[in-house]
Amino acid sequence: MTVKRIIDTVIALCALLMLSPFLIITAIAIKIDSPGPIIFKQERLGRWGKPFRIYKFRSMCQNAEKTGSGVYSYKGDTRITKVGKIIRATSIDELPQLWNIIKGDMALIGPRPALTYHPWSFEQYTEEQKHMFDVRPGVTGWAQVNGRKEVPWLKRIQLNCEYVRKVSFAFDVKIFFLTIFKVLSNANNENVGETGVKK
Repeated sequence: MTVKRIIDTVIALCALLMLSPFLIITAIAIKIDSPGPIIFKQERLGRWGKPFRIYKFRSMCQNAEKTGSGVYSYKGDTRITKVGKIIRATSIDELPQLWNIIKGDMALIGPRPALTYHPWSFEQYTEEQKHMFDVRPGVTGWAQVNGRKEVPWLKRIQLNCEYVRKVSFAFDVKIFFLTIFKVLSNANNENVGETGVKK
């Protein structure tokens, strides 16, 4: 186990313990607000392109992926629940990924895990682009502090590969604090249009 993995696991365990009352309250609020499961589960691409199941607090109505614009939300999306609007704006919906960290699926800092089929399947990434899968995906990453949801997919992938090339403890610390600023300011937290999927 690497030093990064040990640090991530300790942070995730401590965060889960300290936040457990808050997480329980959030879960109750979600259940009261709308029918459906508390936790949203979705297949994502992990390290070396291996699929894993990511966890989030559900912020949309049940079976939302089958209606509207599909997997991605947009400003004013009516599929987002009342509680969902709050937990999305504050990024609380991402907290269940602390369990993904403990399981070893994810890291605290790293490229955000892409869907198994969007922008394309693992086999369709170029050899250069596949370097973003050389490390565990993160709860937050270099692309998230450089535009977040407003960044086109090709640029996101470039930023993910840049992170892999530059990965270090100091770089992770920088991203961590930039993420806190982004979350507190709620910057770039809306899908504002087509992010593009052309290579």
